[in-house]
Amino acid sequence: MKVNILFLSGLVLLAACTSPSDRASSPTFTISFPESISSEPQDGRLLLLLSQDSTDQPRFQVNDGHNTQLILGLNVSSWAPNTPKDLEGDFFGYPIETLEQLPKGEYYVQSLLNRYETFNLATGHKVKLPPDKGEGQQWNRKPGNFYSQPQKISVIKGGRYELTLDQIISPIEPPEDTKYIKHIKIKSEMLSEFWGRPTYLGAHVLVPEGFEEHPEARYPLMIFHGHFPDDFGGFRPEPPDADMEPEYSDRFKVDGYNKMVQQEAHDFYKTWTGPDFPRMLIIEIQHANPYYDDSYAVNSANLGPYGDAITYELIPYIEKEFRGIGQPWSRFLYGGSTGGWEALAVQVMYPDQYNGCFAACPDPIDFRAYCLVDIYKDKNAYYYDSPFKKPLRPGHRDYLGQMQSTLREMNLRELALGTKSRSGQQWDIWEAVYSPQGDDGYPVRLWDKYTGEIDHEEAEYWKENYDLRYILERDWKKLGPKLKGKINIYCGDMDNYYLNNAVYLMEEFLEGTKDPYYGGEIAYGDRAEHCWNGDPELPNHISRLRYNSMYVPKILKRIEESAPAGADLKSWRY
Repeated sequence: MKVNILFLSGLVLLAACTSPSDRASSPTFTISFPESISSEPQDGRLLLLLSQDSTDQPRFQVNDGHNTQLILGLNVSSWAPNTPKDLEGDFFGYPIETLEQLPKGEYYVQSLLNRYETFNLATGHKVKLPPDKGEGQQWNRKPGNFYSQPQKISVIKGGRYELTLDQIISPIEPPEDTKYIKHIKIKSEMLSEFWGRPTYLGAHVLVPEGFEEHPEARYPLMIFHGHFPDDFGGFRPEPPDADMEPEYSDRFKVDGYNKMVQQEAHDFYKTWTGPDFPRMLIIEIQHANPYYDDSYAVNSANLGPYGDAITYELIPYIEKEFRGIGQPWSRFLYGGSTGGWEALAVQVMYPDQYNGCFAACPDPIDFRAYCLVDIYKDKNAYYYDSPFKKPLRPGHRDYLGQMQSTLREMNLRELALGTKSRSGQQWDIWEAVYSPQGDDGYPVRLWDKYTGEIDHEEAEYWKENYDLRYILERDWKKLGPKLKGKINIYCGDMDNYYLNNAVYLMEEFLEGTKDPYYGGEIAYGDRAEHCWNGDPELPNHISRLRYNSMYVPKILKRIEESAPAGADLKSWRY
């Protein structure tokens, strides 16, 4: 309730700062959808998108960077077909917050409805959320969402504009199995009970060379955590396309990066099928949910028991189906960014089930450095404490320290996309995973999404349940013996999201551990950005394409050091 009041007070303040004459002369956008699209009333987030860039549809041009275009959002409930709705009242926009602030000029305009469904949770709550439809929780690509075709308009004072949501995004065709890549999908009983409807987990499985020819072999399992994969990435039997036009990567300042990506994928195929490569299984997991493109692979009050479902339902199923060894000593975790946090968190939360993690550029693993916020001491997430000014906290930088966006801007974009942690974006999923469930069934806010004021009572809940450095320090007497030699962390010292700060704090603790010493590895890339993963020789734009092969020597060394007596170390080394 406190958060809602603060947010509403912010909107009231905005309205107070806008004169009646300004509001009367602001443009009006009226939106509807025809019965031919759906005869049923709709719930969801109605989005208005405006762009001065004609190179793509406006729905694909909203981001955290300097080149972002405009988005305004409004919740709708039981919205009937053929019923025009004005974008007015409790709507919110980014980077401008109201239509009164919209400059006159030429725009390409589009509207989209991110459709919600009602979930009857096991907790007794009913919540309205956007279900994943196989796209990995991407509102602008979600099958079934309604949208209008872009049209060019001239915005003038008092202008009225009508948009019709007469298009619907088509379903996604699932990928087909190949000789090396298999696709599985299972119903999770644990998750189905929590969500009150059938809920599934999926995975893309890369099987080794000789899988069919060696039925006696049993294989170690490498779990590559990360964002929603539409198929197994970075594996390409075919050489790079000969007629591909080279494209420049502005992020890496490299020309022809698209060709490099294909070449690296083809090189990995040759390595994977070559005579000297260890025969293992690699999986990429699909666990998109109504809040994000993945679950963070841990149990959560708002997302349900994804940690248990993955560890005790999905992993054993895959090992049985594809002849995995099926023992904890033979399972390894790795990934970058979200996947880096997941690899470390799963190893910490399930210390007996996995034999090592390689966490690259992990999301914040110490909430004293929740990017640039100390959630325990700072009063406000968006502004540094100062008696006479309000300096904004950075949210994203390049390797030279040039700032692309502030933390406030990043959160306000999410607020335009959805209230109650429903944007499907980064800060909201952290809140959905780490927060308790509120009285209304939605995640409790760590901070007021509009003002940035931090709720320190909620911060303590985060600390006790998901602050990985704190949990390790609190429980090292119990966890230390189980995790010795299993924790490895890599991060660039110019990470774009300042994630290296939390790694420094984690390193301080781990290097000071005793009885036992943690016995792993922590390394930093000089001037390396997100997502540096531990290769000191190759540039990041290449090493980031080699996750699936670069950790194998470290995994083999770990197996040699830790496999129990009688373990199968031969059947998979043909």
